[in-house]
Amino acid sequence: MGAVINMAGKQRMLSQFVLKGYYECKFLECDFSEFKLALNNLYRTDKLLQFGDDKLGFEPLQNETIKAEFTKLQPHLEYIYTNLNKFENLQSLDIPELTDHVDKYLAIMDGIVLKYQRESEKEIATIMIIEIELAVFSLLILLFEIFFIVNPIIRKTTSQNKKLKEISWHQSHAFASHMKNIKNLQHVLRIERKTENKQEIIDCIVDELNELDLVSKNMINSLESEEQQVSKFDKYLKKMDAYIALKF
Repeated sequence: MGAVINMAGKQRMLSQFVLKGYYECKFLECDFSEFKLALNNLYRTDKLLQFGDDKLGFEPLQNETIKAEFTKLQPHLEYIYTNLNKFENLQSLDIPELTDHVDKYLAIMDGIVLKYQRESEKEIATIMIIEIELAVFSLLILLFEIFFIVNPIIRKTTSQNKKLKEISWHQSHAFASHMKNIKNLQHVLRIERKTENKQEIIDCIVDELNELDLVSKNMINSLESEEQQVSKFDKYLKKMDAYIALKF
């Protein structure tokens, strides 16, 4: 749009340059080839602004209001181009009529430049609104992740650490208690002389070993249960990530 506005501004300047060149060629000396080049540029640029050019990167005009202004412009442009295109027409051309066409062309071209500028300002405003919307949307996604993903992860991790510490504390104390009982029974077994009492002590040791085995199994089961919960939570997070990727 900036390039189009710049070209439209040059177009109105070309019309003044063409009129100046006409006066020089009629009343003074001039380089008609340079004058003819400016005239051709005036005509060619008008078509470029309306119909675009893929090679130069200009798209066809889409704004209907500006199209209507170019339609009003065409009779004046055709008069200027047709009558000034041949050197022999310069001496016989009606100066007031030419000046009138150039002035009207300039006035319409000023309006076209102004409309281009307003359209550009609207595009900039739209881009700014889109950028603000994207910023707000990004902030909402960030808040969503904090409240529904990050915070649950922190709470879950804290809870798991607390449970693991509790499991470790209880099981280690139970394990230590049974080991102490076994050592004490082992000591009694060594000093006991009666056979029937030894058998009873051995039975107590076996019971303590069974209890110790149960403590070990409970510890393993508790850890496996925690791992399963972590696994379920990981699956939940993956589902949430997939949902966010699908929606946003």
